[in-house]
Amino acid sequence: MIIPLHDRVLILPIKNEKTKIIDFTKEKTFKGKIIAVGQGKHNHKMIVKINDIVIFNKYSINKIRINKKKYFILHESDILAIINE
Repeated sequence: MIIPLHDRVLILPIKNEKTKIIDFTKEKTFKGKIIAVGQGKHNHKMIVKINDIVIFNKYSINKIRINKKKYFILHESDILAIINE
């Protein structure tokens, strides 16, 4: 089990889900499911929670593999949006 530190989150990418937020930009964003959440910083409580579906961009991620599955670790502030489905 991986527990992210501070304001980081562990995300399982949702395959084949790339979302363009604004049509005129070439910036690709990705969708993923929050698997684990850090404790936050001393003056900031985490907003996202486990099982949230979020959108983030490719430039802010750290890729890791656990049991042959790909995950991303990133700071909560690098998450662009939470999707309410």
